[in-house]
Amino acid sequence: AFSVLLAAGLKGIEDGYELPPEAEQNLYRLDRDEARGTGLESLPQSLDEALNEMEHSDLVREAVGDHIFEWFLRNKRAEWAAYRTHVSSFELDRYLRAW
Repeated sequence: AFSVLLAAGLKGIEDGYELPPEAEQNLYRLDRDEARGTGLESLPQSLDEALNEMEHSDLVREAVGDHIFEWFLRNKRAEWAAYRTHVSSFELDRYLRAW
């Protein structure tokens, strides 16, 4: 994670990335439509979405190397598959409590 953060920061400096303007609203209090109206992009909402973003990132691949990049994706996809099929206590309590 630190190598990717460092690589992203250096790329921003080297390429002269402009920072977006500061958000003046409390973003946690905005509803979905209001949040879209700010022009800000949201972060991935799941591990699956984050992995899909990472898979297309040349910066991450270059920062960690091909071997770690492929290993990380493979293992995190397996983790996501296990998570998706896990029935949590929340689900049991919410949907099967009456049974």
